[in-house]
Amino acid sequence: MSIETYDPNAAADVSMTAAAIQHIRNMLAKNSDKTGVRLAVKKSGCSGFKYDIDFVDAPSDGDQIVQVASDVTLYVAADARSYVRGTEIDFTKEGLNSIIKFNNPNARDLCGCGESFSV
Repeated sequence: MSIETYDPNAAADVSMTAAAIQHIRNMLAKNSDKTGVRLAVKKSGCSGFKYDIDFVDAPSDGDQIVQVASDVTLYVAADARSYVRGTEIDFTKEGLNSIIKFNNPNARDLCGCGESFSV
């Protein structure tokens, strides 16, 4: 038997695919006053939580700073770390539609529309 500890303040280990990095890079070029993107979660949707992405000019207090590329910085909100730990952020295009996808190993249920998740 082993004992595992859980630290809600531990690093989130969030990553981005090359496609997501390029998409964020393009968006930052259009918003030249912003320095990075902030990932948070909010209580919402039919499954409990939804991802919240904002382009920001500086991290908020307690944000984890993840340098995903030399010119792309991801800020993970302190209160979101435990929900997004191990998440890979991807960007896909299907026909005329494009979407940011969150491959979150902590998500137990997803709503039918893909907007919310539960842990």
